[in-house]
Amino acid sequence: MKQGMFTIAENTPLTQSVYRMRLAGDTTAITSPGQFVNIKLDGYYLRRPISVCDCVSGELTLLYKVVGHGTEVMSRMTAGQQLDLLTGLGNGYDLSKSGARPLLLGGGVGVPPRYMLAKELIAQGKQVTVILGFNKKDEVFYEEEFRALGAEVRVATADGSYGTKGFVTDAMQDVAYTHFYTCGPEPMLKAVYKATTTSGQFSFEERMGCGFGACMGCSCKTITGNKRICKEGPVLVKEDILWQN
Repeated sequence: MKQGMFTIAENTPLTQSVYRMRLAGDTTAITSPGQFVNIKLDGYYLRRPISVCDCVSGELTLLYKVVGHGTEVMSRMTAGQQLDLLTGLGNGYDLSKSGARPLLLGGGVGVPPRYMLAKELIAQGKQVTVILGFNKKDEVFYEEEFRALGAEVRVATADGSYGTKGFVTDAMQDVAYTHFYTCGPEPMLKAVYKATTTSGQFSFEERMGCGFGACMGCSCKTITGNKRICKEGPVLVKEDILWQN
C-alpha cells in the first residue's frame, strides 16, 4: 500500500452515470489486475474505494458510477485537480490459473477491473472471452475497448435492448473456457457460481471502512473462516466461498 497525490488528467462521462477518470502519479504499488484504490475527498470521513480499470507507468484509469454524494463530487472534478490516493490495495487476480481460454464476466461497475485483466491475459497469448452485463442498452460501456484489445466480446442486457437478453450467465452457455474471472453484484456472483463448470476467481463488491483490513467491516465467510474483502480479497477462489442466504 502506498499513499500519494495524483493529478487528474481526464474526467469524462461514458454513460449518463459512469465516468472515466485518468490520473497521473506514482502507480508502482499497483501490481496486479483486480486491486483497488481508496480516494480521499474533502469533507468526507471515509475514503471511496474504486477498482483499477487500467494502469501503465505513471497513469491510472478508473471507471466509477455516480451512486452517492461522494461519487457525485468526483464527477464534477476537472483536469488539473489533485486527489490523495491509497494505491495497491487488496489482492488481485492470479493469472497463472487462467489456462488457454479464460472467460471474464463483469456486471455493471464490475466491468472495469476486467479491462486490465483482459489486457494482460491477451499479452500472454490467451484466447480471452469477455461477457459484459448491463440492465439496458444505454448503460453499456467499454464494449469496443475490450474488442480493441483482441478479446471476443459478448454483451447481455436484462431488458433485451442490446445483445443477449438476460444476464451474463445467459450469454456464456456455448462458451468453451478453462478458467473464469468475475466481478459484479452478489446476485450475479451467485448465479455465476452455479452456472460455471471450472474453478474460477470472484471479486467482491463491498462497502469498506478503512480499505486495508483494520476495521473488519467487509468480511466474507470462507471454508477457512472469515476473510476481509479489502485485505485477503477482493478476489477469492470459487472453492473457498461459503455463500450466506
